[in-house]
Order: sequence, then structure tokens, then C-alpha cells
Amino acid sequence: MNRIDMEVSGGCQCGAVRYHTSQMLDNAHLCHCRMCQKAVGNIFAGLVAAPDDKLVWTRGEPAIWRSSEHVERGFCANCGTPLFYHDVNNGRTNLTIGSLDNPDNFPPHANTGSEGQVAWFKTITQIEDGGTTEAEGEEWAAAIKASNHQHPDHDTSQWQPTGRET
Repeated sequence: MNRIDMEVSGGCQCGAVRYHTSQMLDNAHLCHCRMCQKAVGNIFAGLVAAPDDKLVWTRGEPAIWRSSEHVERGFCANCGTPLFYHDVNNGRTNLTIGSLDNPDNFPPHANTGSEGQVAWFKTITQIEDGGTTEAEGEEWAAAIKASNHQHPDHDTSQWQPTGRET
């Protein structure tokens, strides 16, 4: 697996947890196993790895749940964003592609865990485009934008997470 020297940052939706790495691996993939489906609450987990020795938590710390003897799953305890899959034995952390500030930089090259792949996965590119949120629900989109608590897709010197309901 090739290492790529590049600056990459990411984090959770509320901004309470942020990370940075100066190196990535070229293993971007979609994992369809049932554990990953449950961990991200979706039909697959989009993942790409950083070497553990290059990954730094720059704001906050992720909460960790041990999903098996060998695997830790990291997430934000404040907003719930899934952040990573970490096999404690292999020296790399697979970050969720959606938590990256620039997810377009890591297109998946493989499907893994295909035993759990939902039957209709291969048909999703044929689904009709429903348009943008702004075009289809202008008032709703404006209301969301006016009260948006989501952290921007870049590092900030200060950020106070809001919006958590207990």
C-alpha cells in the first residue's frame, strides 16, 4: 500500500473533534460489512487510512467503542459523527471519507465486505436526481442555513460546539 505525503484535515459535524495528518494511504474503499453498516448508520462505510504515527487529534478526543477484540470505532460524543475504524494491530486508522474536509480527494477504488452489500447497491447510480435542497425547498433550506451549527470544512482557531440536546 503506497503512502502519499499530503496535508489532510477533518472532523465531526459539530467541530468538537478535529484531526490532521501529513500522510495518507492509497486504500480508499467502501466497506459493506454489516459491522461497518451499523457503525455509520448507512449501507456502507467510505474509508481511507492514515498511518497511526502521522494522525494527530487537533481539537478534542474521539469517543471510542470496541466493536470486536481487534477493532475500535471512533466517533464524536457530542454530535455522534462516525470518525474512524481502527484495527489495533495494523498501524493505521481508517478515517471516514465523509469526515474529511475534502472528501472529493479520496474516491474509493474498491468495495470490501461484499458479503453484507445490500442487493440494490449496484442500482444507485440509476436513481433519478431529485435536485438540490435549495431548489426543492427554498424556505426550509434558508431556515436551516440561518440556524446551522455545523462546523465549516476547514480548521478554525476557535469553535464552540452547539446544538446538542440531552
